[in-house]
Amino acid sequence: MDPNAQDAAVRKAAFDWLEAQCAIHGDVLPRAVLAEGFQFQGRRVPLVSAQGIFKPAVCPELPLTITTSPNGPYEDSFADDHRLLYRYRGTDPRHRDNVGLREAMRRRTPLIYLFGLIPGRYLPIWPVFVVGDNPGQLCFTVMADDRQSISETLEQGAESAMAGESKEARREYITATIQYRLHQRSFREKVLAAYRERCALCQLRHRELLDAGHIIPDNDPRGEPRVSNGLALCKIHHTAFDRHFLGISPDAVIRIRTDLLKEKDGPMLRHGLQALHGRSLVLPRKREHRPDRDALAERYSRFLEVQG
Repeated sequence: MDPNAQDAAVRKAAFDWLEAQCAIHGDVLPRAVLAEGFQFQGRRVPLVSAQGIFKPAVCPELPLTITTSPNGPYEDSFADDHRLLYRYRGTDPRHRDNVGLREAMRRRTPLIYLFGLIPGRYLPIWPVFVVGDNPGQLCFTVMADDRQSISETLEQGAESAMAGESKEARREYITATIQYRLHQRSFREKVLAAYRERCALCQLRHRELLDAGHIIPDNDPRGEPRVSNGLALCKIHHTAFDRHFLGISPDAVIRIRTDLLKEKDGPMLRHGLQALHGRSLVLPRKREHRPDRDALAERYSRFLEVQG
């Protein structure tokens, strides 16, 4: 197969595989899944390795993925104008990995960005394009594009036929939405990890059924995405908390709304809500991850107001 055609086919297969994996696991993927990768013409294609700029054997010329370590603060990876900043490998602009990304920029080749949220869990972003190179700051500028553009960009590296100004605005908008999604997913992953992937109220352990609830809501200017402003909650108890069916006192004790305690209904009400009244939350092991007492007090006062 022609090398350019093979490279395009590998990228298309990688994008399709990611789409399928996100449908199974959600949009945050385990490292083990990414490291195992997929099969292409009888060859295994992993998407992640020890190198941040990764070129699997089936892509001999250009990198397929770039990876951000989950140990670094993700805010440092955004410029003010909704562009992603990706650091060079090392300090030598001529390192072969940096040269590979520079060539991907020249050819306008789409890549996959694996954004580490916590150790072992990554949010894949695709397609992304290297759109700038700043040797003085030892970093590349990266922007995301919509997935409908994939087929066009994989044809001999051709850019979308859309006018440059419109394409720039589209990419800025998409990258801005990804920035918001990274904040949300990072908050969720950190909260679930702090609560050992179980509901703080009922101990349900299936992460697909768990949310990271805010104590001070995220639409409040003080509702920061800190673990101490979060609770790992199953979807039923998250909704019950948001709708003030239940409250949590400053000393982390669960209180069920008075009228619900008197209500007669099926086993969900009896075991899922009424039986929790007076119980204490199961808290994170690390003290700094436990719910902020002042935030709980403020939220609990709202719960009491609703009760009248």
